Amino acid sequence: MYRKQVRRRRAVLALLIVGSFLLLSITYGQGSGSVQRGVSAVFSPLQAVADRALKPARDLVGWFDKTFAARGENSSLKEELASTRRQAVAGQEALSENAQLRKLVELDRDPPLAESAYRPVTGRVIGRSPTVWDSTVTIDAGSGDGVKVDDPVISGDGLVGIVASTEGGAAQVTLITDHASAVSAKVLPAGVQGVIRPDVGDPEDLILDFIDSTRHVHGGQPVVTSGWRAQGLASLFPPGLPVGEVTSASIVEQEASQQVHLRPYADIANLDLVQVLTGHKR
Repeated sequence: MYRKQVRRRRAVLALLIVGSFLLLSITYGQGSGSVQRGVSAVFSPLQAVADRALKPARDLVGWFDKTFAARGENSSLKEELASTRRQAVAGQEALSENAQLRKLVELDRDPPLAESAYRPVTGRVIGRSPTVWDSTVTIDAGSGDGVKVDDPVISGDGLVGIVASTEGGAAQVTLITDHASAVSAKVLPAGVQGVIRPDVGDPEDLILDFIDSTRHVHGGQPVVTSGWRAQGLASLFPPGLPVGEVTSASIVEQEASQQVHLRPYADIANLDLVQVLTGHKR
């Protein structure tokens, strides 16, 4: 009895398999449209159930695909943004450096330097004084470039200091804001002369000291190096280098203290490119 049931089940299974193959052949072959529609009607509920059952899995796979794609796109956008930012910074730095070099070239062509025996050597500031008084800077041009002690140093805006010491590839510059600095200068157009020194406690303020108290100076007047010569001696600075502009010129202070205040043209606190005026015989 048991063996008959087994044989009957096997026969039914075989018929189902054969029937399935026949239905598939009819569906995708050249069978009639009515039969195809009938088969679709029979299996469509099963397909709908399967679709609903598999939908969470398909959604999960799709979520992973979209997430990984979004992460890849986000990473690519970040790289592009970083590259663009680097290019923008490099472009701004190049523009700033170009502007400084143009100023230096224009200053080199002015009569005070164009007609002198100085040979300009361009250097970049690579170190600064650790104090807030902006007293010294280190530049990447030294004795190997012809730089010597007491050579004047300028920026594109005017005088910034003088070389204090040198080595092969670097030099230390004492700035005009240092307490030991002293520069002979004159006020234009009157020609009132004096000595420039820093105001104690304010590195942004310079004082033109020892001026003739009988000749009054006014605010806004430019101050340049005087470049004096006397009895075989000469100033370390060539004449006519721009230094600053008179900011405070009280008549009382001029008569009582023989001094006026001025603001340097050069941005002493933010020096970048400078030139050392070398080759002059003293």
